[in-house]
Parts: sequence; structure tokens; C-alpha cells
Amino acid sequence: MNRVNLILEGGGMRGLYTAGVLDCFLDHKMFFQDIVGVSAGACNSVSYITGQRGRNLEINAGYCNDNRYVSIRGLFTRGSIFNMDFLFDDIPNKLIPFDYDKFKSSDCRLTVVATDCETGKSYYASVKDMRVDDVYVRASSSIPLVSPIVEVAGRKLVDGGPSDSIPIHYSVNNGFDKHVVILTRHRGYEKKPNKLYSLCKPKLKNYPNLLEAIKNRHIHYNESVKLAEKLEKENKAVIIRPKRPIEISRFEKNAENLKKLYAEGYKDAEEKYSELIHLCGDCSNFSSL
Repeated sequence: MNRVNLILEGGGMRGLYTAGVLDCFLDHKMFFQDIVGVSAGACNSVSYITGQRGRNLEINAGYCNDNRYVSIRGLFTRGSIFNMDFLFDDIPNKLIPFDYDKFKSSDCRLTVVATDCETGKSYYASVKDMRVDDVYVRASSSIPLVSPIVEVAGRKLVDGGPSDSIPIHYSVNNGFDKHVVILTRHRGYEKKPNKLYSLCKPKLKNYPNLLEAIKNRHIHYNESVKLAEKLEKENKAVIIRPKRPIEISRFEKNAENLKKLYAEGYKDAEEKYSELIHLCGDCSNFSSL
């Protein structure tokens, strides 16, 4: 039997597009047993796995103007634009409860991508229990320059974007026959060299391999998009991505803009429904009722 992998790109608040896609999947009772997520993609995936429809929209649109969640000032007061403690403690445990038990009992196999600061290479972590493994989701979302390094199991980890923004090569190399790829950039988008690389150099001078990964990120990103598009032409992949350039920023604070982006993601996924069923219908690790 064929096996399909659901691949979720990151992008900060652009991830509301992915949130809309995943909620459409939930409404159609489309369940992927294997998921690999990067940064915001990893964050969105956990509520999809527990079936908590609308939770990602509620969090991001509801708290985007709350300085406890995201603020430029936080970069100077806590060392991070996003308040990771608020995101991974206050929200799931107090404000918008996360269903830890349902996640742990789920049949889904979630892999999140982080970047190892010492090697500059991707670190793929299996997330089985969010009470313990949430640290890897946090690491996957820890953007270099504006977020702190996360130390876990003897490793120093940051956002998976610099090393593997779109883990399509990982998916192919791990034996998946088919791939559903959710991107937060439009068709034709080509990533350019990082304009902030010169600012990264002094802050990350002790991690030359990480700097190299950041420097070359655009090359690997564009190669990953090309591979995904090649697989799509071969009927081995479905790509869902915005029809137009997303104009919101990674740190967007306008709730209405986020809701519109969520609605776009939902609509685009709806339009791809029959294509998804055709691709995944014979996959042993996919179900749709």
C-alpha cells in the first residue's frame, strides 16, 4: 500500500493560511497519520491531531495584539518577539486548553523540524507526548535573531527553517510514496538571500555552521519547491498554497487580516478536495469519511 506524508511549511503568522487548510481537512474528516511540520506548521499540526477545530485561529487572531504573545519590545525584555512561555504554557494550560490526552493517544506520527546550532543541519524530532515533547515544537519555532536558542537532550536547537523549510526531500528519503504539501508562499515565489544575514553574524558568531545554513537557506528552499512541483506533475503530490502573494508580515498584529488569510486557506483546501482524495485514496495511512 502507498503511504502519504503531510508536509507543513512555517512562516510565523502566515501560518494562519495553514490553519485554514487543516480545519478544512477536519471538516471533511480527512486524517493523515504521518505529518512533518516546521515552525508555525508544527504549531498548527498539534491542534489538527487533537481535532480542536478553530483553535489555531482563536489563538493567533485572538492574541495577536496582546503584548504577552508577540511584541517588538519583547525582543529586548525577554529576548524573543514571540513569548514562548505564554505560547507553550499559559495558552495551552490556562487560556485555550490543549487536549494533551487525545494527542498522546492519537495514531498520528508527528515529526517536527529544528536546526542544530552546532552542526547547522536539520534535527527531526518525533513528538509523541506534548507534555514532554512540546520543547521540540518550541525549538522548531525559535527564529534565529529574534528568539532564544532552545537546549534539549544535549543539543542547541532553533527554528527548522534555515536547514529544511519544506521537508519534501526528507519525505521522499523516508519512503513516502505521496506527499501533500502546504506552503505559505504563492506559486512563483522564489526565496532570495537573507537580508538580515549581516545582523545574524555577530549574534551567532559562535555557531558558524548555523550561519552557513542561514546564508544558504534560499538555495535549499527553492530546490525543495522545485522537487514538490516535479512530484506534483508526476501525480505523486498535491500542493496547496496561496493564489496570490501573502501581504501580512511574519509578526502580523491585525486580527482581521489573519482571519481573511485563514479563510483563504480553507477555500483553497476545499477546492483541492477531489484532487486530495484521488491522490490519497489508496494510502494506508490516510482516511476520509
